[in-house]
Amino acid sequence: MIITISGLPGSGKTTVAEILKGQLGMRYVSTGHIFRNKAKQANMSLSNFSKLAEQNPEIDQEIDAAQKEILLHDNVILEGRLAGWIAYINKLPSLKVWLECNPEVRIRRIVNREGNTFAKKRDETAKREKSEKERYQKMYNIELTNTDIYDIVIHTENQKPSEIARVVIDALDHQNIWHR
Repeated sequence: MIITISGLPGSGKTTVAEILKGQLGMRYVSTGHIFRNKAKQANMSLSNFSKLAEQNPEIDQEIDAAQKEILLHDNVILEGRLAGWIAYINKLPSLKVWLECNPEVRIRRIVNREGNTFAKKRDETAKREKSEKERYQKMYNIELTNTDIYDIVIHTENQKPSEIARVVIDALDHQNIWHR
């Protein structure tokens, strides 16, 4: 069983993936952590590292190749903005989940997680999303927020993370993907 959890920053990807990991006993990998670690190793902020990635496609290619390799193994939850697309492009069977959330709620979540002001995080996130959108369009000719490839789309504004995880588990059960 492979589950991909995708969505924009602050949509709840990490929280839901961690709950699923605990409830399903599956391995969990975050591409956001991979990207953040690469930025940290380069001693750069996320926004500056994103700018570097715009000029150096090998950064994204390396991360995307790592995602594909992860998806070739069974019993994994891969969380990241492109996780569902990587599975789709490579025709790798998985339950592809997109978490949708309005921008104001997402930014509040990011502020709660990382600190700083709403305005600063809103601006940083907008720049990051613009950079990623342009890179993914250029590299894969995809519109990141096109949800047509996803098996389920869940709006996260008014649901608890445990409720969202339950929707994912129910989808697994409904599709007879998961056998307990």
